[in-house]
Amino acid sequence: MITVLGLGFVGLTTALGFSKKGFKVYGIDVDAARVESIRRYEVPFYEPHLEDALREELGHNFVVDASLEEAVNDSRAVIICVGTPGLPDGQANLSYLLDAVRAVFEVSDADYRVLVVKSTVPPSTVARAVQPFVAELSAQYGRQLGLASNPEFLREGHAWNDFMHPDRVVVGVQDEAAKEVLDELYLPFNAPVHFVDFSTAEFVKYLSNTLLSTLVSFANEMAMIAHHIGGIDVPAAFQLLHQDRRWSGTPAAMASYVFPGCGYGGYCLPKDTAALNSIAQNHGYQPKMLPANLQINEDIKDFVVAQLAAQLTPQQRIGILGLSFKSGSDDVRLSPSRAIIEKLRARGYTRIVAYDPLANEVFARETQLPIAYADTLPELVEQVDALVLLTSWPEFRQQRELLATKPLFDFRYALTEPQAQHVPVAR
Repeated sequence: MITVLGLGFVGLTTALGFSKKGFKVYGIDVDAARVESIRRYEVPFYEPHLEDALREELGHNFVVDASLEEAVNDSRAVIICVGTPGLPDGQANLSYLLDAVRAVFEVSDADYRVLVVKSTVPPSTVARAVQPFVAELSAQYGRQLGLASNPEFLREGHAWNDFMHPDRVVVGVQDEAAKEVLDELYLPFNAPVHFVDFSTAEFVKYLSNTLLSTLVSFANEMAMIAHHIGGIDVPAAFQLLHQDRRWSGTPAAMASYVFPGCGYGGYCLPKDTAALNSIAQNHGYQPKMLPANLQINEDIKDFVVAQLAAQLTPQQRIGILGLSFKSGSDDVRLSPSRAIIEKLRARGYTRIVAYDPLANEVFARETQLPIAYADTLPELVEQVDALVLLTSWPEFRQQRELLATKPLFDFRYALTEPQAQHVPVAR
């Protein structure tokens, strides 16, 4: 059994979705008018398919006439879907969420149940605000409730299909009992379930939304630049952009660009980004995203060096894994590795040995940097005290056991095992 607190867009979709999958679901909302509307089989907002689901489930598996006490004490999971509106300073208002948590404690009996935060909250909210509050209430009321973070990925206009056929389910948990409850809830959905920590689960939601908002703003800035330059067919340009084969496929190759590393390099990306930024200004438009793009590409190199300087001394021998700007190429033009090596040397790190499957000779010739080179990966590992991975060559992934014999700083996240636990689709 499940209780859903808050019957707005997310809450009602969640309640009806679990009901459709065979769970008994209690729906609770403090808005009496909203509850009355639902009792009349009227969805209080527009969302395709929800009214049909409401007519099928209300009075069957979906109940809205129970008290909060009855609902909570007949449920293994209490899913909180209350609003977290923005405050004037941009922070999320957590008062409704914390009020809901307190209300559950006030009526809960001694049985174990899990509080599931489905409301959208900024990363670290559960760990730094909700979890301490739950601990405080546990001591006050003598109740032990589990805690989970389970962000929603519902698109308005497609919420029903998104909920019933999720591409993935993300759950933040810390204890095995809560994990078992959430695993049971999502078993009927036949979707991959990823168990991570609270903050990672919350971050995935914001990662998704801010990427989408950035793409929209990027497209709009490009359109404004095009209009200032003049003579550009904007819709045609974007339609042709979408024909890039990197958008298609499973997974789409474009996803490889949306992954952290240590900066972009090579001949095209730095030069063309800087050139478009310059010509836009020449035509009277001051871009915002393009300068930020270029600055972040410099900042990430400083970040890498700062991370290394915080953990390695100048006396240690550092092994650089990868010199070309990307794997599968010997192109070292504007390679992030060059900038990072130069910045390390500026900080006094002179005992540097590098290895690249293709680019050793061209890097040495083009940069004239006073560093040593290893002819093979085993030779490099033997010579150094720590390894710094800057280019994601397949050889490095294939030799992960060898690389694990020394401290490894993987700034391409190529060898880092994700903490998410994957539950297979067919279970």
